[in-house]
Amino acid sequence: MTDSPYLRPARPEDAEPIATIWYEGWRDAHLGNVPNELIAVRPQESFGVRAAQRIDDTTVAIIDNEVAGFVMTLDDEVDQVYLSRHHRGTGVAATLLFAAEQRIHANGHPRAWLAVVPGNTRARAFYARHGWIDAGLFNHQAPGPDGPVSVPAHRYVKQVGFSPKN
Repeated sequence: MTDSPYLRPARPEDAEPIATIWYEGWRDAHLGNVPNELIAVRPQESFGVRAAQRIDDTTVAIIDNEVAGFVMTLDDEVDQVYLSRHHRGTGVAATLLFAAEQRIHANGHPRAWLAVVPGNTRARAFYARHGWIDAGLFNHQAPGPDGPVSVPAHRYVKQVGFSPKN
């Protein structure tokens, strides 16, 4: 069992380990599950650039003084959740997901959403176990260097804040 992670906002020096975790995890989850057009615009170096750009909306999980995983939020979206291979299946992802839900709620959004490609069955089961509802298929517009790339995905949603009844 992994020690409990310490969560904190990402810092610029975290960009490199975030990029490494993101690239490895993205390939594990997406190769064979996304259009070749998206794979072509996701070379390894692109993860370093994007990790550095996203520091301000990233929370990292620290275990043994190292980045074990991270979560990124963007408005009401849980945009990225990744763990190092060593920490997958240890409960760290659930801790990061809950932190993202809290952040989205604290920023005034009562409901969060995220996108998962159909072939990423491990992630889909994970989100379902944590109360996320599959709201159906849609074409996710993944950012690309020359504009968005359309990627078939499932939209998962979850109420993250208390909504009083009128």
